[in-house]
Amino acid sequence: CPCVATQGAMMDNRFATALVIACVLSLISTIYMAASIGTDFWYEYHTLSPAENVSEAGRSIWEEFVSKEADEKTYTDALFRCNGTVGLWRRCITVPKNSHWYSPPETDMTTNCISFSLSDQFVEKYIEPGNHNSGTDLNRTYLWRLQFLLPFVSIGLMCFGALIGLCACACRSLYPAIATGVLHFLAGLCTLGLVGCYVAGIELLHRKLPLPEDVRGEFGWSFCLACVSAPLQFMAAALFIWAARTNRKEFTLLKAYRVA
Repeated sequence: CPCVATQGAMMDNRFATALVIACVLSLISTIYMAASIGTDFWYEYHTLSPAENVSEAGRSIWEEFVSKEADEKTYTDALFRCNGTVGLWRRCITVPKNSHWYSPPETDMTTNCISFSLSDQFVEKYIEPGNHNSGTDLNRTYLWRLQFLLPFVSIGLMCFGALIGLCACACRSLYPAIATGVLHFLAGLCTLGLVGCYVAGIELLHRKLPLPEDVRGEFGWSFCLACVSAPLQFMAAALFIWAARTNRKEFTLLKAYRVA
C-alpha cells in the first residue's frame, strides 16, 4: 500500500533525525568533558597584588608549592597569594619571572603548574588542613576521590555507548539505541555527581581555610564545561531512548496493520 510505505518513510526520517541530533549532542558533551578534565581552571583565585606578595617571600613560596612534602594548607595558601588555579589534575600559581629577594617587584608574570600525583588523588584529608594529628575528614576525603574517578567513568560510559551505537548501525537496528541511551543517562549522572562533589569539596575547604580579605575565588570555565556537559548527556540519552522505543512501538503497529 503506498500510504503505508509513505508512513514508514516518514517514521524512518524522523527517527534518523533524532539519532543524528543525539549523536551530535553526545560528541559535543564528550569534547566538553575531555576539555574540562584536561584543563586547570576549575577554580580560580584572584589576588589584588600577587607580584608584591611573591616578592616579599622570594622563591620560598614556589619551592614549598612544588615540594613533594607540600600539604594541603601549604599549597592552598600559595594559591590564595599568587592568583592560583586548580584543576582535577594540576594546580598552578602566577609568579614573577624573576622573584629573587634583591629584585624589585615585577609586572612580567608567568604561570607555573605542578601535577597532582596518583597518590595525591587518594590521600587522606584532615579535619584541620596541614595538621596530620587532627584526624581524617572523611567527607572531604571521599569527595576528593570521587571528583577524580567520576569524570573517567562518565567518559568511559559514553565511549561504550558509542560502540553499541556503531553495532546498531551495522545491524541496521534501533533496538541497541536503548542501551546507548541508558549509558548516556548514567554518564550524565556521573558528570552531575562530579560537579556536586567538586562544589561541596571547595565549600568545605573554604570553611577550614577561609579566603583572605583581598582574595576572591570563583569557579572557572573548566568547571562550566562540565556543568554544560551533563545536560547534553541527558538530552542525548532522552533522544536515543525515545527513538528506539517509539520506533519499536510504531513498527509493531505497522506490521499488525499490514497483516490485517
